[in-house]
Amino acid sequence: MARYLIEAHLLEGRSVSELAAAHGVHRSWIYKLLARYRDGGLQALEPRSRRPQGCRHQTPREIVGAIVQLRNQLSQEGHDCGAQTIAFHLSQQLDPGPVPSNSTIWRILRREGLIVPQPQKRPRSALIRFQAELPNEMWQADITHWELSGGEHAEILNVIDDHSRLFLASRAFATVKARDVVDVFHGAAELHGLPACFLSDNGAVFNATPRKGKVLLQSELQRLGITSKNSRPYHPQTCGKIERLHQTLKRYLDKQPAAETLTELQGQLDTFVRYYNNVRPHRALGKQTPLQAYNARIKARPAAVKPGTHFRVREDRVDQTGTISLRYMSRLHHIGLGRAHKGRQVKLLIADRSIRVITTDGELLRELTLDPTRDYQPLGQA
Repeated sequence: MARYLIEAHLLEGRSVSELAAAHGVHRSWIYKLLARYRDGGLQALEPRSRRPQGCRHQTPREIVGAIVQLRNQLSQEGHDCGAQTIAFHLSQQLDPGPVPSNSTIWRILRREGLIVPQPQKRPRSALIRFQAELPNEMWQADITHWELSGGEHAEILNVIDDHSRLFLASRAFATVKARDVVDVFHGAAELHGLPACFLSDNGAVFNATPRKGKVLLQSELQRLGITSKNSRPYHPQTCGKIERLHQTLKRYLDKQPAAETLTELQGQLDTFVRYYNNVRPHRALGKQTPLQAYNARIKARPAAVKPGTHFRVREDRVDQTGTISLRYMSRLHHIGLGRAHKGRQVKLLIADRSIRVITTDGELLRELTLDPTRDYQPLGQA
């Protein structure tokens, strides 16, 4: 239309008023076309973009570059690289400058082709999420599998605090055994105190109730007054926080050099735990790190445990007389196990004067309440 009007006016000599009336356009538009034609010829008559030449609210290119760099860096290291995490790290770089909003960062990542929108996912408003009110109110534990560089199979036992998402423990084993679970549990309890409740799935090292029995962990939780809970079979959503943690951990391990040994794998786990607890802002915690969330509130404890109860784990070897020694209130006491057990390596699970003696395989040898008035605790004492 623009080219026709210009040619009709210049070549045929038709007036601007006549052309405007004949084609239902305003005369000023034809005059604009004439001015554009005189400046740039017929090419200037092509339709022009209405996009503004500049925008005061546009994110500066240097910040866009920093966002893209952070995205690539976090992705290469195997860490979470979503908009919220990028905003946190960007705030450390731009302090005290303004940081783009999470939605702006998300749009930049989409525009740069670094993320693909997934509208089929349910909105966050549709989720029903449970979270314990206090730290140590509930711990979650689960085992995930990993493969070493030589093809050897490994199992990773993870424990997390339900309220703060604090990564309490991550230990690598060739195969997780019942006594390993108790050892890891007591190691976490020595650092953070005992939980009020312990949640796991129905793995053989966690729960023997379906087999009409009781594994070492269940006995220990019962002794300490800790509520033991297990998820419904084939319903991993009950332990959703620890299941999601497995994904985050494995994404990190995928980016690391393949571990050749359990020791090397354990080193990678320790590095990730430090980053996860102390550096990485958690989306569900209002940009706090798990350690910040854990330290922000008072800690729950088992209802049956008195305040100030001291817990510890001690290793010993049964001597030639069938006894082991234990120091309580600066006084040495001897606990008899019988000569049949001489030379055996044992562990003492101690809660003040309540003592359980088990073998390295988890077999219970003796359970007693220590009598502080006697140096030798006789075999007949319960």
